[in-house]
Amino acid sequence: MDKVFSADGTAIAYEQQGSGPAVVLVGGAFMTRGDSAALAGLLAERFTVVTYDRRGRGDSGDSPEYDVQREVEDLDALIGRVGGEAMVFGMSSGAVLALEAAARGSAVSRLAVYEPPFITDDSRPPLPADYVAHLTDLVRQGAYGDAVAYFMTAAVGLPADAVAGMRQAPFWGGMEATARTLPYDGQIMGDTMSGRPLPADRWRSVTVPVLVGSGDAGAPQMLSGARELAALADNFVLHVFPGQEHAIAPDLLAPVLTGFFDGGERA
Repeated sequence: MDKVFSADGTAIAYEQQGSGPAVVLVGGAFMTRGDSAALAGLLAERFTVVTYDRRGRGDSGDSPEYDVQREVEDLDALIGRVGGEAMVFGMSSGAVLALEAAARGSAVSRLAVYEPPFITDDSRPPLPADYVAHLTDLVRQGAYGDAVAYFMTAAVGLPADAVAGMRQAPFWGGMEATARTLPYDGQIMGDTMSGRPLPADRWRSVTVPVLVGSGDAGAPQMLSGARELAALADNFVLHVFPGQEHAIAPDLLAPVLTGFFDGGERA
């Protein structure tokens, strides 16, 4: 593990393995660098792969006030560490962060995303209008378990009784450990979970090749959102993984990412 300092002085913990062109992996809600280890190991056969703890998680620091731009700057610092340009893969809400970084001018040469959790139709209820504000209040109160439960019901869409049972599971403590960053993911998502179509111009400035991945066996809004994203511009292309859900198997994802980062796919 090593650390790089972001523009505001925050220390961002990362690991690097492999050799070749640089690829940075951006995790979604709850994810720390260890959650990407299996995928990173597969990609490291061909690339220099960087996994990192997003700010406020794991071994990374944080700042008193959050802004999406700070996370873009974190990614910029990592890209600077590996040579000043990199390909990027973003998972779930990390996919939207990666899109934001590319749109805001980060040195991303190719971008792949998997199942950004958009809600753009009526296949499930949208997020409550006060979703981020309520999450923020829970975190400020130190009610991390309640924040996780609220995320799992309001954002993921699980039944409340199912989430109540999950509180006794061994993995719940790990989710609570990163719960303070759940409002960060909410701010990154913005109004893209409102049940309305994606804003046509939000990522207009992303001109690099973009691979938009989704499974076809998970929540229906994931695939419909991926299709809508891929339709925004000619440099966006959709790749559907048969039989896969939001937790995609790394051994199925890695070959597709390798082909794309090597210049494949029509994008």
